[in-house]
Amino acid sequence: MGSEHGHDHEHDHGDWPYPHPKQPDLEDGPLTHHMAMTEAVAELLIDKGIFSADEFRRQLELMDSKSPAEGARMVARAWADPDFKAHMLEDVNAAAKEMDIDAGGIPIMAVENTPDVHNVIVCTLCSCYPRNLIGLPPDWYKSRAYRSRMVREPRAVLAEFGTVLPDDVEIRVHDSTADLRYLVIPRRPEGTEGMDEEALTALVTRDSLIGVTHLKTE
Repeated sequence: MGSEHGHDHEHDHGDWPYPHPKQPDLEDGPLTHHMAMTEAVAELLIDKGIFSADEFRRQLELMDSKSPAEGARMVARAWADPDFKAHMLEDVNAAAKEMDIDAGGIPIMAVENTPDVHNVIVCTLCSCYPRNLIGLPPDWYKSRAYRSRMVREPRAVLAEFGTVLPDDVEIRVHDSTADLRYLVIPRRPEGTEGMDEEALTALVTRDSLIGVTHLKTE
């Protein structure tokens, strides 16, 4: 989905940018029909011996342990190696395998920020997100406010994150789904030409991979 919309900030926690109040996480509300069905299906699969409760717990813990580190490594490699960037823009999952990174089984599309185009990711239905590469989605990503406003007024939302874009910069909003996820390749910060991949990796943040913030060297 490509349309003009926006949002940006570098906080490490999951809160919506100050001074906006924290949006409640999905788990803060009453159990929805689909949440109840998910729990029921998991219990049924355990009862039928498809997998054990311990195996299920270990998979949840593995998901919870993911961080933006793998996505940051891929972006740093893309900045340093034009051929790898081309591969990443063509097929993120295959490019990840090239670096011995497990991006998961759901296709991921990379979108590159340029001086003329700024990309940002949202999931308008829930919280679809490339967790293997970026880690758990922050609370604000799952909030109804972000999911609805990003597609309607992206420039305003990005400004609330501190990302103010010139009027001539096109904002493209990409709607993640259960069948396709997105990853932003942020613009390489100026003055980083002499940095190696390890140093470049340290510059990449979760929020820049979602597209709500720019990267700075200071």
